[in-house]
Amino acid sequence: MAARKKKKAARRGKSGDLIISKTRTKNAVKKCNVGGEFYGALDKVVRELIKGAEARAVGNKRKTLKAVDL
Repeated sequence: MAARKKKKAARRGKSGDLIISKTRTKNAVKKCNVGGEFYGALDKVVRELIKGAEARAVGNKRKTLKAVDL
């Protein structure tokens, strides 16, 4: 049991983890294949969107991200 917890915690702590789901991304694509490098590029764009949205929310003195921040 303890080994499972350690393994699970180690997975969460990896730097460079994708915040997007590869499976869901692939399922969303209907007419094309998805290249391996696409996931990293998509993840980078999503992180940049989140960073910008966070800056806008803070600039408007809010602690909650809203759709309008995108």
